[in-house]
Amino acid sequence: MTALSEVSISQAQAQCFYRSVWRWHFYAGLFCIPFVLWLATTGSIYLFKPQVEAWLDQPYEHLPVSGERHPADTQIEAALSAVPGSNLHYYQLPRSAQSAVQIVVGRQTQEFRVYVNPYTLQVLHVVSEDQRIMRRIFHLHGELMLGDKGSWIVETAASWAIIMILTGLYLWWPRDAKSLAGVLYPRLGRSGRIFWRDLHAVTGFWVSALALTFLLSGLPWARSWGAYLKLARRLSGQSNVRQDWTTGRSSEIAQRMAMNDNAGALLDEHTGHVGHMDMGYVAPEAYKGIDAVVPAVEPLHLAFPVLISPPKKAGGSWLAKSDSQDRVLRDQVTVSAATGTILSRSNFNQLPWIDRAIGVGVAMHEGHLYGWLNQLVNLCTALGLIVLCVSAIAMWWKRRPKGVLGAPIKQVNSGFRFAFALILGCLAIYLPLFGLTLIFTLITERLILSHLPAARTWLGLNPPFVSTGN
Repeated sequence: MTALSEVSISQAQAQCFYRSVWRWHFYAGLFCIPFVLWLATTGSIYLFKPQVEAWLDQPYEHLPVSGERHPADTQIEAALSAVPGSNLHYYQLPRSAQSAVQIVVGRQTQEFRVYVNPYTLQVLHVVSEDQRIMRRIFHLHGELMLGDKGSWIVETAASWAIIMILTGLYLWWPRDAKSLAGVLYPRLGRSGRIFWRDLHAVTGFWVSALALTFLLSGLPWARSWGAYLKLARRLSGQSNVRQDWTTGRSSEIAQRMAMNDNAGALLDEHTGHVGHMDMGYVAPEAYKGIDAVVPAVEPLHLAFPVLISPPKKAGGSWLAKSDSQDRVLRDQVTVSAATGTILSRSNFNQLPWIDRAIGVGVAMHEGHLYGWLNQLVNLCTALGLIVLCVSAIAMWWKRRPKGVLGAPIKQVNSGFRFAFALILGCLAIYLPLFGLTLIFTLITERLILSHLPAARTWLGLNPPFVSTGN
């Protein structure tokens, strides 16, 4: 075989492999685009959670200061009375002397936020946590308001979106480019498919790194991948570490129920209200210890908002923690209710490295790692993803043949197959739902679709098993 023929075969295999990657990119995009548009839109709204919630809380931030503030335990009693049968979950330190106290109480699987005037004990507002605007956006973004099933769908879409971006970067890579036009910046003077191709390729390149970061940093919250991570941590001997996040709706509900169960432990022989345990809540007197906790926590100036939660057993210590969206700022302290003494204090840097990495990723994901600039960068990335999806649809619409889907024809024996399969295998291990849906897709294509002539032609499987290389 001559050197020229060897080069020709190599080029043919490379071109065949290029079209195989293009096919993977096409089908990943076909599945992902609706979800990417949804995630980019809802994520853009959620970026501004602090501003939106501060605006919504404005009516409760400028109360007249009249006399002395009532003790924290009587404020809690007012909140519990507003939601009969509830238990204290969190007491949030007010932002200023004019702010209403926000108290989160739980009843069975629900949580309610109660706004209490600390000077008059008037209940100003009661809202279900699940009905708060930004909480609904959160569930729309991560679960499609479908609970764990929605989380699985979103995780699957995110996994395939990672494949879409990685294959897109391979397709973008300049091979014979004579200039940076169409590579690093679009040729805006061109029209038709060239314009949309440049817009798609260039936008994809510039947003790819941040988009991958978004997708990867959101996985720990997903129902399946989050459980996968917990299993990996148990196998590595980290089973005693308590993660600072929930994994799906069922995990969130379980956390609420656990706090209700813990409330029963506050009943001891001194309360005289043992019968309340059967009703699922404890007497307000059980929370009197907070009156020594609040003045001990306030001078610490933990990052807002600061949540104080009751002990898990009678005589136990109270927990005060920062719930800042910039997780790097999250400190927490334990306080003795008997003496008001700070028993322990821990910060972000004391967490295991995996928790720190996830915390930084999530803070960046939510737009709060480096202030308003983080929000701006994330918003531009989300808009870039929307442009990416719109341009992909426009390109497909302009090039689609009549009567078929328009996917690149399936290539067989395309060269580089082992390396490509190895990469896919590693991704399938890291992204379990991608692996499962990949296996399902390959089996369906091989055993069913390739034997249906109409489906084979429409999907680009025709001819099904013809080699294009040696």
